[in-house]
Amino acid sequence: MPIIPENPLVLVDGSSYLYRAYYAPPHLTNSKGEATGAVYGVVNMLRSLMSRYHPSHIAVVFDAKGKTFRNDMYSEYKAQRPPMPDDLRSQIAPLHRIIHALGLPLISIEGVEADDVIGTIAKRASAEGRATLISTGDKDMAQLVNEHVTLINTMTDTIMGPEEVATKFGVGPELIIDFLALMGDKSDNIPGLPGVGEKTALAMLNGVGSVEKLLADPQSVLEVGFRGAKTMPAKIIDNADMLKLSYQLATIKTDVELDPDWDLLAVKPHNKDELIACYGEMEFKRWLAEVLDNKAPTQVKTSSNAESDEVMAPVEAISAKYHTILTLDDLDTWIAKLSQAKLIAIDTETTSLNYMDAKLVGISFAIEAGEAAYLPLAHDYLDAPSQIDMATALEKLRPLLESDNPAKVGQNLKYDISIFANVGIKLKGVHFDTMLESYVFNSVASRHDMDGLALKYLGHKNISFEDVAGKGAKQLTFNQIDLDTAAPYAAEDADITLRLHQHLWPRLEKEPELAQVFTELELPLIQVLSDIERQGVLIDPMLLSQQSDELAQKIDKLELEAYEIAGEKFNLGSPKQLQVLFFEKLAYPIIKKTPKGAPSTAEEVLVELALDYPLPKIILAHRSLAKLKSTYTDKLPLMVNGTTGRVHTSYHQANAATGRLSSSDPNLQNIPIRTEEGRRIRQAFIAPAGRKILAADYSQIELRIMAHLSQDKGLLTAFAEGKDIHRATAAEVFGAHFEEVTTEQRRRAKAVNFGLIYGMSAFGLAKQLDIPRNEAQTYIDTYFARYPGVLQYMEETRASAAELGYVSTLFGRRLYLPEIRDRNAMRRQAAERAAINAPMQGTAADIIKKAMINIANWIKTETQGEITMIMQVHDELVFEVDEAQAETLKAKICLLMAQAADLDVTLLAEAGIGNNWDEAH
Repeated sequence: MPIIPENPLVLVDGSSYLYRAYYAPPHLTNSKGEATGAVYGVVNMLRSLMSRYHPSHIAVVFDAKGKTFRNDMYSEYKAQRPPMPDDLRSQIAPLHRIIHALGLPLISIEGVEADDVIGTIAKRASAEGRATLISTGDKDMAQLVNEHVTLINTMTDTIMGPEEVATKFGVGPELIIDFLALMGDKSDNIPGLPGVGEKTALAMLNGVGSVEKLLADPQSVLEVGFRGAKTMPAKIIDNADMLKLSYQLATIKTDVELDPDWDLLAVKPHNKDELIACYGEMEFKRWLAEVLDNKAPTQVKTSSNAESDEVMAPVEAISAKYHTILTLDDLDTWIAKLSQAKLIAIDTETTSLNYMDAKLVGISFAIEAGEAAYLPLAHDYLDAPSQIDMATALEKLRPLLESDNPAKVGQNLKYDISIFANVGIKLKGVHFDTMLESYVFNSVASRHDMDGLALKYLGHKNISFEDVAGKGAKQLTFNQIDLDTAAPYAAEDADITLRLHQHLWPRLEKEPELAQVFTELELPLIQVLSDIERQGVLIDPMLLSQQSDELAQKIDKLELEAYEIAGEKFNLGSPKQLQVLFFEKLAYPIIKKTPKGAPSTAEEVLVELALDYPLPKIILAHRSLAKLKSTYTDKLPLMVNGTTGRVHTSYHQANAATGRLSSSDPNLQNIPIRTEEGRRIRQAFIAPAGRKILAADYSQIELRIMAHLSQDKGLLTAFAEGKDIHRATAAEVFGAHFEEVTTEQRRRAKAVNFGLIYGMSAFGLAKQLDIPRNEAQTYIDTYFARYPGVLQYMEETRASAAELGYVSTLFGRRLYLPEIRDRNAMRRQAAERAAINAPMQGTAADIIKKAMINIANWIKTETQGEITMIMQVHDELVFEVDEAQAETLKAKICLLMAQAADLDVTLLAEAGIGNNWDEAH
């Protein structure tokens, strides 16, 4: 690989990278639905080049609008290319704006292409002996390579000097034009010599020498002796003009009129304000944070446009007063201030993210934007200053913390509720949570973490935990951090939380339905989920250990079977080894490729291959069992809390865009129920002595919501009559009497029912049922003919989503769909499928949240501890109940779940009772 000299002149083929970045995944959009992926890709490449080579001079070159001199030479030049997609065209102006803000010279000259501008500059630099690095993915540029000019393709990280060009193309840089002229170039519509491909072109050039020599003596190719050489002289003679034209078209112009002043290509300082504005609009949060990190004004005012959902450009800094409370007098003063406030922001600092094990280190408060304080309680590093005794401080704070007044706001207050519970404080007066305010306002706009929200809504770069605690193995826990460093970090958390609330809540209030989702669903659910988390679930470690041993034996057996089929040992978990084995040795068909062009071995590929080959089926089974073992049977016993003897999961309200809850450590949502191994894991979730597990879940809730939303008479009637909905659908689709529907017909009707909810196409249905596509289309057409209300609902939902940019649940929750108006058909259709499904899935999520709140209130006010809610999984709630009261409690739970929403079809909840979760489900 060539060695790049220090400080090369860098010339960037901006147009080449623009297109490549546009078509490469991921296809990014901002929260307004504007495409940003091409901008991100090009800027990322530019940042990489600048970081790697630190050039003092650079030019980013783009094609200008309109025709070039090549179009005058040949009207068909690039004529086959489709017009630039609108969502790519819209990214050009913001990209140019960012390039200018980065201080990088940008060149675009009418009548010529970017290649010609780059060629001209490179030739001039080469004549002066100046090392030049051309960044491009275009093979045409290889003709410019010489001892001073090198190519780099940042997308593949390949560098080419003269030797590498000869190795890659089979000819050196001096013959690249001849090579392209002979074989033509489909991408540019350069005709070339008819019937000449890469091998023939190389044979002629290596045998004769150049196009010029071939034209001068066409008979000379006969001496080369390649296949088809006999017909080549006549072909050269008959197409001499076309070959000459092709040579001209392939030649990069190196005499474009340019200002000779090298200083025009000098890198200039960044325009930080402009970069902040650009990165904010594009929502490139990591880059925005980097710029803000080095910018003095860190506090910002909100935009004058109250409806704006963009990052705001920073203006003059707002001073912040942060205090550290180290004496009882200071604490009393702050308690007095806090008590007089209507709303305070509160945050805890701890030793761990695990809410059950975390130790309280300190508490921060904010009473107005810019004024906050940190109360350290347990910093124990060497020479730490004396701090107020924790027990004394908490008793002084208890009346404030355990009162409804003042109202409290926090960021992910569910965590803080647990931390306070660990020290005997029951936090009350929780009125707001900025994480949930952001989530309800726009679930897909950001990750809803404090640092991200501060960047997005305040244009402020928070002090990060790594800034104060360090990274990796040497990272300190918060109690080990000196107060001069810890106090500003902690106080800022409370301050920024209050500012975020002041920014977000007025926007929610302007949308009454969203405000209602927040106040009636998300806010009361905080305490419910905290109680479930802290209660935990009892497991049987011995049963899981036994299952781990059995899974290990099955995994070993599968490995031996795989080795036997493959004829060799290999790592079943290695994608690279599977690629070689599947697609080189066994010659399986390549179904899909990775972004880097390698054959994919992803799960969906293996599923398809497993229909025809035994080895992929074994690999899938091996992956499934290995995941169960590592994620659950091995790990769950290690997660038992030493104090409670139970496993405590974490529920996440602000993860799934549709409103569904998710869980982690452990992830309860992903324990499979359709496999024997998955059900055995559920058997390890047990009831304590004298109690039973009660599991209740909604029956076909999304189909019932579909019936309500679509108001289709057929669906409404079927549910009203209590019919098996899949059998009823089968009777309609297959034209059979209800009683005569076969098991197979019901199975297919079930696939249709659920497939349409998730926007499944005829192709997808055909694949799932293993039937011809036209047969699957007939099922769908017949379904819509029998249930026209469903089709009408889907069409109206698509239209409404395209108009509004979002869809809503029955409770008013919104799912914004940034790509619903995308000009890329695949992305737009995916958004349309989400638009159809989200109101059903989101309404189902809202209903079970409402049920949880209602049940929790009933348990608190009307029961005496004989029932405890311990888990929520999808559409299912799990309880521990007194054995003697189990049947009575079962009936009440099912009733409360059915009453969670008023639909035009009956909500039905079904429950079971057992000694473990599997028995009860």
